Amino acid sequence: MLTAARRAALAVLAAWIVLGPAALAADRRQWLRLECGYAPHANNDGDSFHVRCGAEEFVLRLYFVDAAETNLLYPERVREQAEHFGASIDDTLRAGARARSYVRETLRGPFTVTTRKASAPGRAKDPRYYGMVEVGGRSLDEMLVLQGLARAKGVAAGIPGEKAGARARRLRLLEEQAKRKGHGLWATARK
Repeated sequence: MLTAARRAALAVLAAWIVLGPAALAADRRQWLRLECGYAPHANNDGDSFHVRCGAEEFVLRLYFVDAAETNLLYPERVREQAEHFGASIDDTLRAGARARSYVRETLRGPFTVTTRKASAPGRAKDPRYYGMVEVGGRSLDEMLVLQGLARAKGVAAGIPGEKAGARARRLRLLEEQAKRKGHGLWATARK
């Protein structure tokens, strides 16, 4: 029979094996709330974009969502996204461009980033961290999903005031709502 301490130790070991040491280190970091602005950059897209927070600039990768890609740099991911939405590759790429524009317009003014600065792997040479964005009292991840420009998928984290599982479930419900209403990429879905 496993004691609570042994179960906890096994959970830590399993996280280490599955997610690697960086994920565990991120869990020990304090959450930061930063007032930021959008920083235009050629590599910005719907779920990964440059932000400027005071004197610091970095790439922010949104937790919980995967926005449509803007190019065929990762053709397998574009194919997977197209299949998820039941759309063509061309429609998926156009939705990626709309997601990039939507984020740029939505983040025209100041916004809040919540992050632990956990490293988010990617092609950017600049520092790239996972985080959440709140603008005008709304979460950017939820807005993207409701617009049909992103799917509920990606790295999740228990954020201040909310468990990861609860947020992921809410995003899946919002995705179903966007699908029913035919928003964004769902409008091109093959029936």
